Amino acid sequence: MSGYISDLLSSPRGQLVTTAVISGAAVATLIFGFQALEREERLSALKNSIPSVTDGKHHTTKLNSFGGSNENAEDIEDARNLALAQRAQAGDFDEELILEQLARNQVFLTPEGLDKLRNSFVVVVGCGGVGSHCTASLARSGVSKLRLIDFDQVTLSSLNRHSVATLADVGTPKVHCLRRRLMAITPWVHFDLRQQKFDGDVANELLGAWEDGQKPDFIIDAIDNIDTKVALLKYCYDNKLPVISSMGAGCKGDPTKIIIGDIGNSTDDGLSRATRRRLKLQGITKGIPVVYSTEQSGEGKAELLPLDQAEFEKGSVGDLGVMPNFRVRILPVLGTMPAIFGMTVANHVILSVTGYPVDYAPAKGRDKMYDGIVNYVQSCEEKLARLFEHDLVGLRSPITVGDVAFLTEELYRARSAITGIPTRLTLIRWRRPDAINVSVIGGGEEGGEEQKCSTVRLRDLVCMTKDEATRHEKQIFKAGVQLEKLYDAETIARVESKMAQAAEYESYRW
Repeated sequence: MSGYISDLLSSPRGQLVTTAVISGAAVATLIFGFQALEREERLSALKNSIPSVTDGKHHTTKLNSFGGSNENAEDIEDARNLALAQRAQAGDFDEELILEQLARNQVFLTPEGLDKLRNSFVVVVGCGGVGSHCTASLARSGVSKLRLIDFDQVTLSSLNRHSVATLADVGTPKVHCLRRRLMAITPWVHFDLRQQKFDGDVANELLGAWEDGQKPDFIIDAIDNIDTKVALLKYCYDNKLPVISSMGAGCKGDPTKIIIGDIGNSTDDGLSRATRRRLKLQGITKGIPVVYSTEQSGEGKAELLPLDQAEFEKGSVGDLGVMPNFRVRILPVLGTMPAIFGMTVANHVILSVTGYPVDYAPAKGRDKMYDGIVNYVQSCEEKLARLFEHDLVGLRSPITVGDVAFLTEELYRARSAITGIPTRLTLIRWRRPDAINVSVIGGGEEGGEEQKCSTVRLRDLVCMTKDEATRHEKQIFKAGVQLEKLYDAETIARVESKMAQAAEYESYRW
């Protein structure tokens, strides 16, 4: 073998091949070495171009809006980051370095998709646990214009769920904290900071166009106050602004139950339930995407902590809040859950802006159950009409599937008003009508087709299990037993309170 190699190397052909291989390797080494050297020089030039804060030309005292001392190492780093961000936002930043930082997004979204994302303008309302993680994800993914709206400051209790805040940020505005940290990661992102509370009076200003006239490509609702949340969603809905809302992450611990769906289907979440009821009163029943959890409360799970009795003795509980109408009780929050909510919201925005195809798994529907309840109400109304010996041909009920969903899910919280049992539910009249339960329109002397309709209203119905409803029908409707004989005073008061709420809701329907 060694003789063969010696003969090969001694031959002219072998020497030529050897020379070619060695030359190729040398050239490749030179090329790769030159590219590496060029890259190092570019990075070195970029770093050297960042102004030094010790040269007497730059003063860290200008960074007081971040809330830090002017004499520690952190302020020096802040000043360097700010100087770099100012250059980058002015266009003085290597585009190749930006594209390399966003390389994974580019190959996923395609270059065209990434361009759409980089040219987008997103508004984030609420910069706490959910909003901060959402903002950080959007900035890291390439969104170039971010307007951050929040009146609040970073607290020690914020640090278990905030995406970027540190101990040094405690006491500083949340919007400034986000910009301070994110400009060190994505210096080319333009931030518009609004340290104020959102409400309808300033909606036009806060949700208006960027300084160059660009309208928001998406608005993110990460608010945990019901009044403000409803005002924001109503404004976006009326003005056809793309919006996605994050529902309650508090008291949740199962990440597998977090889904994206329409607000009309988010029946298992407390904050969503309250938001949906308020919006329904204003004529909005669907068309707003939300991130919510289907996790149910249960024994041993976290709950809203009660307010200490000593606080009640101080006076009005509402006076204890930081601002009017904001909660004063402590909401248990597992730090990981707001992060998942926020990133889920950001994911939806990124895919929507770039046009990436999505096919979310639908929430488990209850339409079949609602249809069954509608049929049950219809059947009960027919039975009642027979008690008055009325002709039942063509009898109709005014109760719809939407009405059933409102009563069972919103009003009665998917539980029997009698026992609290959450299974095999239905709706039935609470009181036996004193007169005929059918109205007739047309026919007779007027001629034309006769229309018969049940007079049942939402305020007449109560949620029970099917077994309880069967007993109720036999005792109240057929036997004529008084409610006070069948149910205790507490149950009657509870049901009539719910019926009063249904009556209030009905007043907005016509």
